[in-house]
Amino acid sequence: MDARGSLWLVADAEAFIELYRREAKSMLVFFARRTVDAEVALELTAETFAQAWRGWGRLRPGGVEETRGWLFTIARRQLGRYLRRGRVERRALRRLGIQTPVMDDGDIAAVHEAAELGSLRDALRLELESLAGGQREALRLRVVDELPYATVAARLGISEATARARVSRGLRALARALDPLEATKGTGR
Repeated sequence: MDARGSLWLVADAEAFIELYRREAKSMLVFFARRTVDAEVALELTAETFAQAWRGWGRLRPGGVEETRGWLFTIARRQLGRYLRRGRVERRALRRLGIQTPVMDDGDIAAVHEAAELGSLRDALRLELESLAGGQREALRLRVVDELPYATVAARLGISEATARARVSRGLRALARALDPLEATKGTGR
């Protein structure tokens, strides 16, 4: 690599470090509010930045908001992957030689405070209590007990379509309780 190439690499790394400094806390809060688990949030944040670094060289220069949107697209994919599989994939971290930081009780408490997880849990509890009984039970069977929709419908004595609708409406209500601003994005409200 010539001197010009190494100067580009240093400038590129500095730009990525600036992105990390600017977005790491909001990324951690994003994950903590969605997983309600500080350690998982930290792992997902690390995985998101590892994936972002892998794609950094292909990113076309853009403004701060465009780059932030790109990063949060990666974050939403990581969250989706985590939610589908129930765990964080560590392949990319191992390939890059990145070790996930270990959190102590003080670190966990700081994430809980930054993400306002106490008030988040309260909001979820209140929202769950406010749901109609059938909706709440459909959510419990589908999300907590992880039963297929056909089983949920049979247990509640309703059609599968009705079971899907109850779960969907319940999840939307919980999403609004979790993050009112995020739930209304793009809806014009």
